[in-house]
Amino acid sequence: MFDLLKLVFSVVAGVGGVAALVVAYRRQRVAEHANELAEFAHRLAHAADLRAEAAEGRADVETDRNGIRLFNERFAKASEQLGSDKAAVRLAGVYAMAVLADDWRDGRHTCIDVLCAYLRMPYTPPSEAPGGAATQADDEASTATTEAARVAREEREVRHTVIRLIGRRLRLPEEDPTSWRGFDFDFTGAVLDGGDLSGATFSGGVVSFGGATFSGGAVSFEGVTFSGGTVYFDRAMFNGGRVSFDGASFSGGVVSFGGATFSGGAVSFERGKFSGGRVSFGGDLFFGGGATFSGGVVSFGGASFSGGVVSFERATFSGTRVYFEWAKFSGGRVSFDGDSIFGGGATFSGGVVSFEGATFSGGIASFEGAKFVGGEVSFDRAMFTGGEVSFDRAMFTGGEVSFDNARLDVPPKFDQWPDGNPPEGLRMPTA
Repeated sequence: MFDLLKLVFSVVAGVGGVAALVVAYRRQRVAEHANELAEFAHRLAHAADLRAEAAEGRADVETDRNGIRLFNERFAKASEQLGSDKAAVRLAGVYAMAVLADDWRDGRHTCIDVLCAYLRMPYTPPSEAPGGAATQADDEASTATTEAARVAREEREVRHTVIRLIGRRLRLPEEDPTSWRGFDFDFTGAVLDGGDLSGATFSGGVVSFGGATFSGGAVSFEGVTFSGGTVYFDRAMFNGGRVSFDGASFSGGVVSFGGATFSGGAVSFERGKFSGGRVSFGGDLFFGGGATFSGGVVSFGGASFSGGVVSFERATFSGTRVYFEWAKFSGGRVSFDGDSIFGGGATFSGGVVSFEGATFSGGIASFEGAKFVGGEVSFDRAMFTGGEVSFDRAMFTGGEVSFDNARLDVPPKFDQWPDGNPPEGLRMPTA
């Protein structure tokens, strides 16, 4: 019986072990299946994510395409409006193109180029009396002439609007997403009879008014900041109206008036601040091309020259009234001189150039190699208290250069003449 019981217990134990093994195996298989299902579910989720990303990408591409298509449609529409024969439609096109440039960062330069190109189109300003009203001749002219004058006045309004909208965006801080600072602006050869760019900042890019004609009205650069980039007024013609740079700040970059002609109207740099960069009214060493002042009035009255270079090398003063009255020369270099070998200093042959009441307290003001052959150059009541003012190698063959009542703590430098006497027409400073 005992042996039988032992056998039974052995069998029962064996069956229990087998059952335990079976249960353990089943549990392992269930766990493996669960892992496989979890991994499969993860792959399905990943695949779903990929499909979602692909769908989102396709949606983004489609959105971009739609956006570009919309921008292109807006550009085409605005361009079409600019080509209209109706001034009101052209005016709408100007606003549409400017707003498109604000919205379309990648196409902004293209929009700016179109607006600048509009100003470069041929244009004859309307004949107007002072104050902007039509002249009596217009009123009494034939119907055709009167209609032409009306069309010209409407076109002037469109063009002035282009300039005003550009100026508005150049006044915005650089971090503003609709600021147009740093872009190129090409006004080469444009006819400008008015427009407001006051307070604009030119801090980069290239801005060209080369060969532009300022023929009437008022063009304002008042309070403009030139702090970088290059601005060209080369060969520009200032022959009417008023162009104001009053209070402008020249602190960096290059501003060039090489070969410009000042023959009429008034150009003002009063209270301007020249503290850096280079401002040139001069010309090329071998090819000349300095600015020509032959009429009208150019004023630097009250301007401050404290740094950088302002050059009038090879400029010709033959009939204009140019005023530096009460200007302050405290730093940098203001040059009316030429090269020591090739000459080419400024030529004073007519008109009036006045430094009356100006203060020379620092920096260099050079007239070395300049030619005084006519007209009047006045340093009356000027104060020479520091810095260097030099007339070495200057030629005095006509006209009058005076230092009446000037204060001469640091007298200007002159060459010694063979007979010890200054040339006729040069009234030397007196102690």
